[in-house]
Amino acid sequence: MSEEKNPAEELNWDELKPQLIKLGLELGPLVLFFILNARAGIFVATAWFMGAMVLSLILSWLILKRVAVMPLVTGVVVLIFGGLTLYLQDDTFIKLKPTIVNVLFGGVLLGGLLFGHSLLRYVFGDVYKLRDEGWRILTWRWTIFFFVLALINEIVWRNFSTDFWVAFKVWGIMPLTLIFSFALVVPVLNKYAPSGEEA
Repeated sequence: MSEEKNPAEELNWDELKPQLIKLGLELGPLVLFFILNARAGIFVATAWFMGAMVLSLILSWLILKRVAVMPLVTGVVVLIFGGLTLYLQDDTFIKLKPTIVNVLFGGVLLGGLLFGHSLLRYVFGDVYKLRDEGWRILTWRWTIFFFVLALINEIVWRNFSTDFWVAFKVWGIMPLTLIFSFALVVPVLNKYAPSGEEA
């Protein structure tokens, strides 16, 4: 009589650990930004946020031996717009950063689609195996989502206080991304995976 395995025992912690580290490195600077904005204001928070982003990228390289494209691009934009925020003492620039990053990602994906290519395949092709139609659908969905995030950021920072914007940036975007992923991304990964494999 064979023993039944506990589902928790089937988790591959060697594969899960890098993902948890990656999540921590991406969320760490945002949480620090939120705390320092509440305690010391947007300019102090921005300065520390910039430093934390650089440290996060360095740690990603040292621990994971790679730096993903999205955090790298985000880090560069944070340094540019954070620098402008501090130099000009105008928090408009750091508030524009999410809009710029999301429009940039959405625009790049849209450009690839217009030329008949799914650029997501080049980024995630080693992780996910999908049929061509799946990559196309997935790319369209992420493209639209990035543009929606840009629009939401513009609405929030132009109509609400800086503290509300910071709180939404830290605690609102992640839940929206998770809901989007589970509702509109995971089904595509499962439906268009080859040989009926589940993502």
